[in-house]
Amino acid sequence: MGLNSPGSSASALRRRFYVLSLVAASFFLLLLGRLWYLQVIQSDEYVSLSDRNRTRLIPIEPPRGTIFDRNGELLVENRPSFSVALIRQEIEDPDLLLLRLSTLLGVPYNDLQRKYTLLKRYPPYLPAPLVNDISRDTMEILQENDLHLPGVMIKVIPVRTYTQKERGAHLFGYTGEISEKDLQDPNFTGYRPGDMVGKTGLEKHLEKELRGISGERRVEVDAHGRELRQLQGFAPVPGKKIYLSLDSQLQKVAEEAFGEESGAAVAIDVETGEVLAMASRPTFDPALFSGGISLKEWNALRDDPLKPLQNRAISGQYPPGSTFKLVTAIAALRNGAATAGTTVHCGGSITIGKHNQVIRCWKRDGHGSVDLRRAIKESCDVWFYEVGLKLGIDKLAATALEMGMGQNYDFPLDSVKKGLIPTKEWKKKRFNQSWFNGETAIASIGQGYVLTTPLQLAVMTAAVANGGKVLRPQVVKRIEDLNGRVIFNTAPDTFNILDVPPGMFASVRAGMEAVVHEAGGTGAASRIPGLRIAGKTGTAQVIQSKTAVANGDRKILRDHALFVAYAPVDKPKIAVAVIVEHGGHGGSAAAPVARAIFAEYFGLKDVVTPALKAEPIAPAPETLDPEVSPSELPEEVEAIPPLPDEPAAVSPFGD
Repeated sequence: MGLNSPGSSASALRRRFYVLSLVAASFFLLLLGRLWYLQVIQSDEYVSLSDRNRTRLIPIEPPRGTIFDRNGELLVENRPSFSVALIRQEIEDPDLLLLRLSTLLGVPYNDLQRKYTLLKRYPPYLPAPLVNDISRDTMEILQENDLHLPGVMIKVIPVRTYTQKERGAHLFGYTGEISEKDLQDPNFTGYRPGDMVGKTGLEKHLEKELRGISGERRVEVDAHGRELRQLQGFAPVPGKKIYLSLDSQLQKVAEEAFGEESGAAVAIDVETGEVLAMASRPTFDPALFSGGISLKEWNALRDDPLKPLQNRAISGQYPPGSTFKLVTAIAALRNGAATAGTTVHCGGSITIGKHNQVIRCWKRDGHGSVDLRRAIKESCDVWFYEVGLKLGIDKLAATALEMGMGQNYDFPLDSVKKGLIPTKEWKKKRFNQSWFNGETAIASIGQGYVLTTPLQLAVMTAAVANGGKVLRPQVVKRIEDLNGRVIFNTAPDTFNILDVPPGMFASVRAGMEAVVHEAGGTGAASRIPGLRIAGKTGTAQVIQSKTAVANGDRKILRDHALFVAYAPVDKPKIAVAVIVEHGGHGGSAAAPVARAIFAEYFGLKDVVTPALKAEPIAPAPETLDPEVSPSELPEEVEAIPPLPDEPAAVSPFGD
């Protein structure tokens, strides 16, 4: 066996050395290249990551704008609130963290876990709200345990507080966390997940004015996430100041006058259309939504059979009953179907149609010979049946629409309803049926298909008071910026002017004054010594549902009570519309509410205006005796719903 020569061994070693050197050089070059790439090409990105690891960006919610009444009384403001937020990128063990928070906060673990899953829509480096509106004691407990709560921070955020508690809740509305759907809406550009926005009422309608501009803080934190110092930032800009036409004291009186009864009242200035009071009962506390309402509380409000979330003043659609006779009278006068001196004999009923259908007056033995003034004063149905039939439904409907019925006026709330003013064409499209004379007679006294809202009745009453000027109702008086500069100022807005000679309104107004101040008038309960009031009572018939009859529920079988009025008679200033659900009769149930409003407005403090108590429920008679008996309605007339239509409640939990 031969041996390698010394020369060949050295050559092999040199080749191995060269190969190893080449490999080492290649590795070193790759390392240098990577280092150059990281330090030069991606330097900005890694500097940003490094900064992010030691700094924290904290958005600052702007305080929402404040809301005042017409006299400058503060109605809606903000208070500081402690909120627990999580920064997900700093959390190593979410389950362990949530268990600790559940113990410290007293919140069920499953609730926190459910909320945590929703936080994935937030950027991981931004604080995302987990629990809102915790107490100061709870906040201090969290601070004492901060070393065991990585990724947890306490934010101080402004939340809404309502100085009037439940009063005005439907008008103000409430706030809630912005939904996923809204975040995709161009109208919410610049909003972040977790931002609070207006969900209903003026809070929603005036979102842009109330929102303000967000601020932010960039702070340096230590390894435990504790703040060391602020690096930079800018303060938020609060929202604007909103001044309403509302009189807070008048609002208080209007709401308290209902006592435990359900209903609505609207008071407006007859020359400007400004809403002075808008009450809806029952009501709710909008502050429940400020810190985040619980699902249990929300379900209780939403499912309450008394519908406290519904703004009955604008979305309650009721048959206007005899208050609609004012519209019928003006329609008949302007179309030549009657004059102030037109006399009709009321024997307690009329007979119409080929089937000799009998439709009765509320007064079974009749009113005798009746002219317009007495027909309004004593609410004689037969007079209005006769002139309504002569007038016709389409002419009646045309005047009703011109007087503000069937309109929403572009009022700044989402839940405004138009009601219903029927016509021949409407019925043909709706039911594919012809119109019947019996339906015209019933519509002439505000029954049948006719539906109106309390706001519409107030607008109509103001038009009668001011001589035919139908004003668009307004609730925002002016808007100011932080420096007090007025950026919006409301002005009277005329919706329509009725082409009616002044004398025609005079005859109707004379009848309304007699309703309150003469013997036999149906509105005596609204009288106030020293104040001349013109009004009209109404009773809106309620359908007798089989369920209510079977359950023996006498109250929900009772008619709705209505009253519309203005004062003073010689120089009208304020018009009022009131409905008390299942109150019985307008003169005894609704008129006292209007009386309380007038007494407050005119400073008649010596007038006793106790909380409303509806008529006691008498034992059920064999047959009811409303203004029109259900059995005597034309068969073609649609049954009147027992409760007004209700708009869908807006959930504070997003979509």
